[in-house]
Amino acid sequence: MKNSLSIILVFVFFGTLSLNAQERVLIPMDGSQTNHLKAYGIIFNHLVDGETGQWLLNYRGGSFLTSNQHDIVRKARVRNVRVEVISEIEAAEIVQEVERPNVNMAAVNLEAAPSIAVYTPPGALPWDDAVVLALDYAEIPYDRVYDKEVLTGELSNYDWLHLHHEDFTGQFGKFWSIYRNAPWYINRVKNLEAIAREFGYETVRELKLDVVLEIRDFVANGGFMFAMCSATDTFDIALASKGLNIVPPEIDGTPLSPDINNRLDFTNTFAFENFELINDPYIYEHATIDIEVDLNRISESLDYFTLFDFSAKWDPVPTMLTQNHVSSIRGFYGQATAFHRNTIKSSVVILAESPGRDHVKYLHGNHGQGTFTFYGGHDPEDYTHRVGDPPTDLSLHPNSPGYRLILNNILFPAAEQKKRQT
Repeated sequence: MKNSLSIILVFVFFGTLSLNAQERVLIPMDGSQTNHLKAYGIIFNHLVDGETGQWLLNYRGGSFLTSNQHDIVRKARVRNVRVEVISEIEAAEIVQEVERPNVNMAAVNLEAAPSIAVYTPPGALPWDDAVVLALDYAEIPYDRVYDKEVLTGELSNYDWLHLHHEDFTGQFGKFWSIYRNAPWYINRVKNLEAIAREFGYETVRELKLDVVLEIRDFVANGGFMFAMCSATDTFDIALASKGLNIVPPEIDGTPLSPDINNRLDFTNTFAFENFELINDPYIYEHATIDIEVDLNRISESLDYFTLFDFSAKWDPVPTMLTQNHVSSIRGFYGQATAFHRNTIKSSVVILAESPGRDHVKYLHGNHGQGTFTFYGGHDPEDYTHRVGDPPTDLSLHPNSPGYRLILNNILFPAAEQKKRQT
């Protein structure tokens, strides 16, 4: 009797495996999805488990198709992520529909999960960075790195790097005029100056420049870089002003280089050109790249930006980066809120802008063998994020289209891994 029962259990077990092997899992990303943000974590960690999948660009909001293995259905349901279990025949029909030549859709293979690093100060609170919030909420694994790790060559261990809302010019965010007596600001300056001394730099500006150059080389060698808020424009400002002292003496006690704006080298930058620096320490702007924030200029209810449409079959990367269940997304502010179009290089792809205004919100480009993506603003679900504001609770925004753009960037290197490995 025991032997018969064992045979039955083995048959049921392998019969279940065989049945699962003939099934596929569709993760819809249109309006029917109950939790868009955690859906990215489901497919990402499925890749971590050694499985592959497909990103169905422009099909039901950029849905995912993958194997019914590693208990993916249960994991999805526990996280309130809607999935559909379909047959191999149904899956083949969907892919055939997506690949028809007369539709703007495409199936992109997801080969392997990228290794992720977040450049962020030690001890930074989670709500200081929207990307950290997104990664934690979606349950996507990542490592934290900062200046020490960058300068000692640890970026070579990663495929994808996010830049925290950093000031790469050495001006400490230009918070001096308002917060120079605040304990948190004093501690930030003290900590950065200690790192600079440890590595033999006289100023934080020199420290940050070498960090930027290391990150530049990481991208040139095939890395994927994503930046938000002040990490976008200050990265390029540091590159353009290489060899110049652009930090006002009130901030770090060193004299400005003469005739700075006529000595900027825009051939060094990733995305921006033809901008001027703002060296007044009392003005909370680094340069003329970023739009001037005026909360009285437009009502919050009317502030939005629109994603561009791209050819899924001919331009898969910008299409991946703009996958969403809506085409218009609510605007949000930051130290670098959006970028003036006339400061953006012609080689850069504009992914989203505010219609009727000179505000580019989201852009992408190539540098060497790698890519960079800049996304203006601080937190897609916190319209006017300020120092000391409470954290954003993403469980209240599981379908946030603004956060989906962040997670698109985290996932899209999975479609590039096979190419990078060959």
